[in-house]
Amino acid sequence: MTEKRTEISSVGEFGLINRIQENVSLNNTESVLGIGDDAALLDNGDDYTVMSSDMLLEGVHFDLSYMPLQHLGYKAVAVNVSDIAAMNAVPKQILLNIGVSNRFSVEALDVFYQGVKAACENYKIDLVGGDTCSSASGFVISATAVGSVKKDRVALRSGARQNDIICVTGDLGGAYLGLQVLEREKQVYLTNPEMQPQLDKYDYIVQRQLKPEARMDIVYELAEMNVKPTSMIDISDGLGSELLHLSKQSALGVQIYEDKLPVDKQTYDTGFELGIDSTTAVLNGGEDYELLFTINQDDFEKLKNHADIHFLGYMKEPKDGNMMVTKGDNVVPIVAQGWDHYRE
Repeated sequence: MTEKRTEISSVGEFGLINRIQENVSLNNTESVLGIGDDAALLDNGDDYTVMSSDMLLEGVHFDLSYMPLQHLGYKAVAVNVSDIAAMNAVPKQILLNIGVSNRFSVEALDVFYQGVKAACENYKIDLVGGDTCSSASGFVISATAVGSVKKDRVALRSGARQNDIICVTGDLGGAYLGLQVLEREKQVYLTNPEMQPQLDKYDYIVQRQLKPEARMDIVYELAEMNVKPTSMIDISDGLGSELLHLSKQSALGVQIYEDKLPVDKQTYDTGFELGIDSTTAVLNGGEDYELLFTINQDDFEKLKNHADIHFLGYMKEPKDGNMMVTKGDNVVPIVAQGWDHYRE
């Protein structure tokens, strides 16, 4: 009898994570929250210790033909800090593991770690260890960030309540369109190496892709304004995917309004140039590393004049589903078409 074989692509990245989660149990009383949120929680008395891990693989997450090593080092820290921020926590330490081949020199790795150092200084996080090894398949980076949060300040994906206001920081879609520009210029160069990349008018969106920032500034500001998000997640896989995570884990529906989506002019103009609708880039692009969160309606007055927080809609009853009201007043379902490592 042939043993059944299920292709990973048939379940996808999140289906695989769910499958792993179903077969894992927590054995230690300190382990409060395991797989399933932006980070794990460990009981540490008055605080939770917050832990999150991420990988960056050459050829999957970055292309060294246009990713400067210093920016890569910075991004390796920033994307992990973003997961800590998404728990409304403060980062403290990071462990960084790298696998490199002999095509990299010591000087090249010095440049990479200059970026790591700059990010650690910016986010006030300590590089406390890690591992180095050889790699036969390009540059491999794995990092684990550790943070801390008071127990009454932690924000989980599951905490949203009906009628909570859905908020997002910054602007969205830029990182995805920045990637499209970089890939286009790479193909131009490969066709004619004498052609120089034309990136001047795309400076903002290219930076969004190459050197993203974790929104720790928002975490600190929310604390100063005494606003505790009822739920929160960072936007790494596209707004649509992250909204569905909040919906599923909070057991509620979502309603957002297309005309409330924050899009930078350069993002919009570049999308028009490339034939990519900016709303599509916002919902499905990913790598913006902004914070998506919900607040109680009583906190709206505290945030309504914040220049970098935008209000997208509301959490609704589960039966209402997950919907977006378009600019033409049509109601369409929100679907997850963002990045999935195992999609065919």
